[in-house]
Amino acid sequence: MEAIGKVDELIRNLTNLHELGKQKAFELGNPYYSERSSDGGYLRKELPTGEVFLALVEYKYDENGYPVEVIDTYLAPINEHT
Repeated sequence: MEAIGKVDELIRNLTNLHELGKQKAFELGNPYYSERSSDGGYLRKELPTGEVFLALVEYKYDENGYPVEVIDTYLAPINEHT
């Protein structure tokens, strides 16, 4: 019963879904990508170490249209505290 309450709480507060995605990406040893309007169409690439970069991202798809590879090009570091 308690687990259902936690799920309901997560669903009511959908603003935390990006944090769950970030946590899972880091657990798998992958970077986390996010998009912000202030970044001019580029993506932020955050590493598990806490480093954040601006990146140009390209996706490779298989014959069924599923993404199979992310290719990113480093552009510039971002200081999160400014």
